[in-house]
Amino acid sequence: MRIIVTGGAGFIASHIVDAYIAKGHHVAVIDNLSTGFRRNLNPRARFYKEDILNQRLLEQIFQKEKPEVINHHAALASVIASIANPNATFEANVLGTVNLLRAFGAHGKGKNRKIIFASTGGAIYGTPKKLPASEATLPMPSSPYGLSKLLAEEAVAFYSRNSRFTHTIFRYANVYGPRQNPKGEAGVVSIFAALMKQGKQLTIFGDGSKTRDYVYVADIARANVAALTKGNGKTINLGTGIMTSDKEVFDAVAQALRFRGTPQYAPFRSGEVNKISLDARRAKHVLGWTPKVQFREGVLRAIRSIS
Repeated sequence: MRIIVTGGAGFIASHIVDAYIAKGHHVAVIDNLSTGFRRNLNPRARFYKEDILNQRLLEQIFQKEKPEVINHHAALASVIASIANPNATFEANVLGTVNLLRAFGAHGKGKNRKIIFASTGGAIYGTPKKLPASEATLPMPSSPYGLSKLLAEEAVAFYSRNSRFTHTIFRYANVYGPRQNPKGEAGVVSIFAALMKQGKQLTIFGDGSKTRDYVYVADIARANVAALTKGNGKTINLGTGIMTSDKEVFDAVAQALRFRGTPQYAPFRSGEVNKISLDARRAKHVLGWTPKVQFREGVLRAIRSIS
C-alpha cells in the first residue's frame, strides 16, 4: 500500500512507520518537526518537512504520493498548553485534520481508501463514573485538547461519508515506550526515568493517586497495522483496562533504576483527568488485538532507551 503518515517523526507514529515498512508498504512521512525528531525517521520512508496547516503544499504532496491510506498522528497534544492557548490547539488538531481530509478526498487513490486517525481515550472521556470506559461512554472532554480531538473525530466521520473513503478512529490510553520525549508534558515513564538517571528529584502533580491506563507503543503499532484491513467505520479504544497510579509508576521506575529518592508533590493541574482506564474488548473483537507487553516489562524496555 501507499501510505502517508503524519507526525511520523514523533514518538508513536515513528513506530507505526517502522511497522508499515517492515510489512513492505511504501510510506511517506509529513512532519514539521515541532515535536518530532529526525533521528526517529525511518530512512526508507520519504520525508516531507511540512505543516498540515499548509493546504497548498499538502495538495502537492498528495498529488505526488497518491496515497491509499492516511495514518494521521500529527497534533498538538498538550493538555496544559491547550488551556493556555486553545486557538493553536484547535487550529492544528481540527483545521489541520480537515486539510488532510480534503486533500485525501481530492487526490487519494485506490478502491479501498482509508484514514486511520489517532485520537485520545483519556482526554475525550474525562473522568467517567464507570470504568473502564467503553466506546459507548459519553464524551466529556476536560480540556480544549480533548475537545479538539472529539471535533476532529467528527470531521473524519463527515469527510469519510462524503468523500468515499472509510476510516478507523483509535482512542489511545497513555502510550509509553522508547522514543518518548522525557522533556515533554506527557510521558510520565520517560520523564521519571530521565530525572532519576540524573539523580534529580521529580514532581508528582496531585497526591499520587491519579491513575492512567498505560499501553506499550509496540502494541499500538500492531493495532495500526491491523487497521489497514480491519475496523472500517469503527471507533476503537486501545488500552489495557488497568488503572495505574502516579505513585505506582514512580515505584516501578524507581525499582528498575534502584533509585532511592522520594518525589515532591505539587497541586493537581487543571484540565487533567483524575482516573481513567479503557475497555478494549471491541479491539479484540474487531481487530483481534490485545495488549501483549505488561507494564513493568514495558518500563524496563523504555528505560533502556533513555540515555
